[in-house]
Amino acid sequence: MVNGDNMHIKQPKTYEEQIDLLKKRGLIIEDESYAIDILSKINYYRFSAYTLTLKSNDIFYEDASFNHIYKLYEFDRKLRLELLSLLEKIEVSFRTKISYYLAHKYGSTSYLDESNFKNLDYFNDMRTQINHEVHRSKELFIIHHKEKYKSIFPIWVVIEVTSFSLLSKIYSNLHDNDQDGIAITFNNNRFYIRNWLYALSTLRNICAHFGRLYKRHLPIHFKLSKADRKKIKYGNTTFAAIYVICKILNDKVLTKILLTNISELFNEYEEVDITQLGFPENWTNILETI
Repeated sequence: MVNGDNMHIKQPKTYEEQIDLLKKRGLIIEDESYAIDILSKINYYRFSAYTLTLKSNDIFYEDASFNHIYKLYEFDRKLRLELLSLLEKIEVSFRTKISYYLAHKYGSTSYLDESNFKNLDYFNDMRTQINHEVHRSKELFIIHHKEKYKSIFPIWVVIEVTSFSLLSKIYSNLHDNDQDGIAITFNNNRFYIRNWLYALSTLRNICAHFGRLYKRHLPIHFKLSKADRKKIKYGNTTFAAIYVICKILNDKVLTKILLTNISELFNEYEEVDITQLGFPENWTNILETI
């Protein structure tokens, strides 16, 4: 039963009705049973986001098909997995370098000393989030420190239960000289590293929660030097993110593997328009010369 408050909210459609709606809008459905099977596994709302480049005013372009859309979806899914693997390496590396730097400069429990941070409110919020993560963690190393060290955790322990987002906030709240001390280990300065950490933590959340990359402007612009801006037109694209990932990793082997894997994806999914991800025509040369 629909109450009065819901009169203006779209009502649910069956899978068959979803197919009919797509057909009415001009989409070619090659196999209706197959399409229904796909929509029973992928929310129609999520799936329809990949139609944005194939229609105008809710009417599909000629020759636009269901299978084409599904291939865009599959490409995007595989690209997210590719990026998540590299984002994990970056997150682990930053955890290591931040905890190592602070532990050796300020001591094992340096994260508990507000004088090591710029903003007291952000510091208190950090403490609250860390306490929450420690309390709910079932990791054996957390249980070990609770039992043996009366819940006194060194920074290299608590850093392992922080999210990428919190890691970014911790770094940004350090004093400038400490941000510099960590940034230099990535052959860069705090202005770029601070922004890149924030932007990459946002990208990681998009990928981890199955968000769309195709035909999407990322919510956080990557800051780029004048030299980099000559290669990359916009700082809020997936390609800009990939470029920054390669710069941070600074590993020719990993970059080569990434380049190969992305090239194979493009070859497998010919339907993909690389410009919808911010890729320029000479993208392979750009990544090879980082």
